[in-house]
Amino acid sequence: MLAVEDTPMWRHGDVLIQSVKEIPSEAKSRPGAVLMRGEMTGHSHRIKEQGACELYEAAGTMYMKILTDNATLIHEEHHAITLERGLYKVWQQREYTPQEIRRVYD
Repeated sequence: MLAVEDTPMWRHGDVLIQSVKEIPSEAKSRPGAVLMRGEMTGHSHRIKEQGACELYEAAGTMYMKILTDNATLIHEEHHAITLERGLYKVWQQREYTPQEIRRVYD
């Protein structure tokens, strides 16, 4: 876990997760519990426990609400991360090169 301006953050491969105080009111519900799918392997970053989260999207950004006391974020190539009940912003890590800013792929 990292802390940015006293806001907890987690890195799970190429996925970054940050605790937030609220989900934007214009956010639309998304089905399922898959945060990101790996383009190279087809594996996915997902919440293990069924019914433990709700996903939302607003302006191209994903948000997650953990409904249970704890939920486990899993992926075949990374250690599991336990997230506590709360609200989170989720995005894919990007990297800078002189030619472009591009997404990091797992």
